[in-house]
Amino acid sequence: MAENSGIAWTTHTFNPWIGCTKVSPGCDHCYAETWNARFGGGVAPNWGPGAPRRRTDLKNWNRPLRWQRLRRQAIDAGENPPPVRVFTASLADVFDNEVPDEWRRDLFELMLKCPDLDWQVVTKRIGNVSDMLRRCAPDGILPTNAILIATIVNQEEADRDMPKFRTVAMSGAARFCGVSFEPALGHVDWTPWLDFLDWIIIGGESDQGKAKARPFYLSWARSTIDQCHDHGMVSVFMKQVGSCAVGDQGVLLWTNDKAGAEPIEWPADIRVREFPVMR
Repeated sequence: MAENSGIAWTTHTFNPWIGCTKVSPGCDHCYAETWNARFGGGVAPNWGPGAPRRRTDLKNWNRPLRWQRLRRQAIDAGENPPPVRVFTASLADVFDNEVPDEWRRDLFELMLKCPDLDWQVVTKRIGNVSDMLRRCAPDGILPTNAILIATIVNQEEADRDMPKFRTVAMSGAARFCGVSFEPALGHVDWTPWLDFLDWIIIGGESDQGKAKARPFYLSWARSTIDQCHDHGMVSVFMKQVGSCAVGDQGVLLWTNDKAGAEPIEWPADIRVREFPVMR
């Protein structure tokens, strides 16, 4: 639960609680479950249906308040500090139906107390969002300093979940909307949904212990980047090519970095790292 994140598209990670249940092909090699198992004698105590989710302590919950205070001090001093982005629930899912509503209410209140932070809320449960926001968020909407990001890994998930996401977006429940195409497991036609998206993150899968990464074709990245740029209003961020990147003519892309996260090792045309404007 490192405070300063090594993830290129965020500044900090913040986990209000820990634990989840696998609900997608993208969950098969879950790094968070592996992390949880390391502290559970080889078994992840907070993973799976019925497993208790563990709320983190007050010291952890106070961290965003400190980030907010520091950024506000810099702004008030006339500085122009860079955005402070907070990846929310990297070891959980905010919209997990096995998490008490009270915890979600506390999280949304914390976001409102930290208006100078950009909260990045990633979920694999976009179908739960509207109902849970109505129950837990002030005015039934995600705070306006947050971007709602749905994880979509292939065309099947896109066809199933993006219409649900559109409903959330069109209702006004989320001011900013994005997609985490990670781990990317197939080509996706994003064009039917680019009208309500602000951002797409792309990433190939990385090896997780004995679990070897599934192939990531660079053509999937190129297609996504082209679709976003052709639309003209959707930022795109290429995070990594993963541990099993497949280039032209089926040739594996060799990288020094095991996650393929160093842009200098990629073909020049996919070295794209853009952020949506949230201010």
